[in-house]
Amino acid sequence: MPPSTDLLQGTLDLLILQTLALEPMHGWGVAQRIQQLSKDVLQIGQGSLYPALYRLEYKGWIRSEWQITENNRRAKYYRLTQTGKKQLAAELATWDRLSSAIASVLGRTAEASS
Repeated sequence: MPPSTDLLQGTLDLLILQTLALEPMHGWGVAQRIQQLSKDVLQIGQGSLYPALYRLEYKGWIRSEWQITENNRRAKYYRLTQTGKKQLAAELATWDRLSSAIASVLGRTAEASS
């Protein structure tokens, strides 16, 4: 059985915000970048990606505009807003706290390995 790539609830928003912090991009580009950076472990389907992008835009964390792609096609490009940058910082702090706590429970802290 292949390993599960199900994301923890709320993790997709963090991944999208972090990806858009690198540069504005269209939805497919966001999914491709996440897949590339995760070495193909994380694959975000359209059924998850576009509702998340819509939700983040509704919250004011990202904004979109139509642009022409490198292939001369129209696509909706997303960019992080100032509010989104603040939210990303908060999400990263929460992620660090949670991942540290989980590592402690699993015995994977720096103290446990020494």
